Amino acid sequence: MNPVQRDYFQASKTFDFDGMVSNAICGTFTAMNACYECCDRHADADAVALIQENADGSSSRHSYAELRDQSAQFANYLTQQGIQAGDVVAGLLPRGHALLVTILGAWRIGAVYQPLFTAFGPKAIEHRLQAPGAKLVVSDAENRSKLLEVAGCPAVLTVTDAGAGLEEGDGDFWPILAPLSVDFEPVMRSADDPFLLMFTSGTTGLAKPLEVPLRAIVAFQRYMIDAVGLRAEDSFWNVADPGWAYGLYFGITGPMSMGLPVLSVAGAFNLDRCLEIAKKYNVSNLAGAPTVFRMLIAAGEKVADQWKGQLRVVSSAGEPLNPEVIRWFKQHLNVAINDHYGQTEMGMVLCNHHNLAHPMHIGAAGYASPGHRVVVVDEQSLEELPAGVPGILSVDIEQSPMFWFNGYKDMPTTSFKGRYYLTGDTAELNSDGSISFVGRSDDVISTSGYRVGPFDVESALLEHPAVIEAAVVGKPDVQRNEIIKAFVILQEGYAGTPELAEELRLHVRNRLAAHAYPREIEFPAELPKTPSGKVQRFILRINEINKYNEQQHAKQAAS
Repeated sequence: MNPVQRDYFQASKTFDFDGMVSNAICGTFTAMNACYECCDRHADADAVALIQENADGSSSRHSYAELRDQSAQFANYLTQQGIQAGDVVAGLLPRGHALLVTILGAWRIGAVYQPLFTAFGPKAIEHRLQAPGAKLVVSDAENRSKLLEVAGCPAVLTVTDAGAGLEEGDGDFWPILAPLSVDFEPVMRSADDPFLLMFTSGTTGLAKPLEVPLRAIVAFQRYMIDAVGLRAEDSFWNVADPGWAYGLYFGITGPMSMGLPVLSVAGAFNLDRCLEIAKKYNVSNLAGAPTVFRMLIAAGEKVADQWKGQLRVVSSAGEPLNPEVIRWFKQHLNVAINDHYGQTEMGMVLCNHHNLAHPMHIGAAGYASPGHRVVVVDEQSLEELPAGVPGILSVDIEQSPMFWFNGYKDMPTTSFKGRYYLTGDTAELNSDGSISFVGRSDDVISTSGYRVGPFDVESALLEHPAVIEAAVVGKPDVQRNEIIKAFVILQEGYAGTPELAEELRLHVRNRLAAHAYPREIEFPAELPKTPSGKVQRFILRINEINKYNEQQHAKQAAS
């Protein structure tokens, strides 16, 4: 559980996939079950699976044995409803006890768990439920009303406080589970069968569904060991929300596959809450998005005084880590914060590893995780490029046994080209074999660790009667990496006032999610377009980058 730090190059050279699989799971690639791997096999001793910190400051601990029994009860309920292996069970749930029971119970019967981010509005939820044909949604009472606006919503099971918030026809989660049997043998599946259904943002359409196969558990666990450097004695906290890939893959699945506790913190996330939790649980291994770390830096001495000497390692993912963040953590907290790169489609494949020794370069995304061959290619010729030449960051599928992405569900996947998976991001190979992230080659916006597709925001804007046309881009921002900025063409008879801008912001926020609304709205006379009429977002984005750079230069000149 606490491996000695290994040499990266030796680990890559001697990588043994079959040996890795046998060490990671108890089952085999012909017969395995995610609930067994992430719960049952750790339930013999009284091992803690979940540390639940509630918004009111109360807390509770739940063992693997308890979750084994409760997931069996939920599995019995699912089979009573005719839900079986391969069916989709969705969770519109905040972090916590009911979420883990829902996930594990779905996995126990061989079903596929689908996360629904609790900040999503009805429109975003509707698309995500209709595409895969989910059989059941488990919601909490606070989010239940959103489902009333979802066309064709499946059956709903609601987690309530003494029945409050139930809608007609709902089941009440805990009372329904209570009398059911705690016996239910996990249904075995093959490694290529799905156990998660995720959605990833795109630039030219709605969010795209993808199935995560059971074999990915091996890669998730290896990331925790090699890159996050997770040890049994660590107090580990992944602050990412489990409604998204990084929180679900590496805040729940990865740690639980190792039999370690999940620290789940409910309620609003802010600086004081973060410091309170870190102190209460003596957090030593921290993971999250750069937005969180920039928030900590902004607090300065308040953070440094409390955390210096407490943190052992810190991992960052979701967007490139600014060099000043790395330097601040080293100078003020005496801890290494390492940048990791990945996607919903493939997990984390390019890392500055905490538990593998290799050169570290500030600003570099790191080295390919063992079991992956990550290269930089020319997008047209697919020729692998030498050091110093920018190209498309890609995975050589033929030489990457840990790579698990099989394409989007029921739709074409244009990112597969020959033997390569093209990430759509621009990168540059360094002379020592590490890779530096250059930028995105698409229009997806990276804001506060979330990836937001412009099409979703534009579609929501166009639902408003005042809007005739809209284009959405990412605008550089010191705190959030990027903010969402919308350029809106109004219908005749409407004026681009601050009041209308606020109305549009609230409209999008309510329809999509709390992180996916435009913080800035501009009302130009027209949008830049190609001769065929396609909006040229890249021109708008470049203009915003140039304005940002001019402002930064002006600030430097004035200081």
